[in-house]
Amino acid sequence: MASFIDDVLGKLFPKKGKGLNVKENFVQTDVEKESIVDWMSSPEGKNTFALIAKNYHFKTSGMNSLPEVHILKSPYANGFAVSFDEPLTKETFSKLFFAIGRRIVDLGYSRVSLDRKIEEVNDKVRTTEKQYYKPPLSNADFSKKIDQIYGNVSVEKVSINDNPSYLKVLVTVYSDHLYKDAGSFDEFIDNLFESKN
Repeated sequence: MASFIDDVLGKLFPKKGKGLNVKENFVQTDVEKESIVDWMSSPEGKNTFALIAKNYHFKTSGMNSLPEVHILKSPYANGFAVSFDEPLTKETFSKLFFAIGRRIVDLGYSRVSLDRKIEEVNDKVRTTEKQYYKPPLSNADFSKKIDQIYGNVSVEKVSINDNPSYLKVLVTVYSDHLYKDAGSFDEFIDNLFESKN
């Protein structure tokens, strides 16, 4: 009897179907990784990093310039987001996402995940690609405090309906007594955007 009533109620009041929600890991090929390294040393790559660094420092002084940079601050997490604006292109935005990750590796980090989440939000499809970095613990001397460098770092690239929206870099520090104090976020920014030849 219950299944008959459930069936009738189901026809009268259909449940709203669950929206799209997919999460998957993905990988960069060696060719893609080499392409990012080449781009980083190209005039376009250097100019893009310099532009984001300049706009970050503008924002800390209360000024805005395109592409707009947003500052994220809290007691245990600091970061910034870059809006998709001119002169960035869809291709440059994607390269910047991976190039920031490459710079984080250069700071001594290990990438522990690379994933993509695709979900339906308010009749739009939001795609979030995320890289997650941790200080390497494999060679840590556990008889001493562990060097967390600047803390854990995540880099996200968010697109809405396949159109880039923003990039976000977030650094979260360990407050555990097992870890040394994290380096300052200002130092992280300086090292992240330091010009590489």
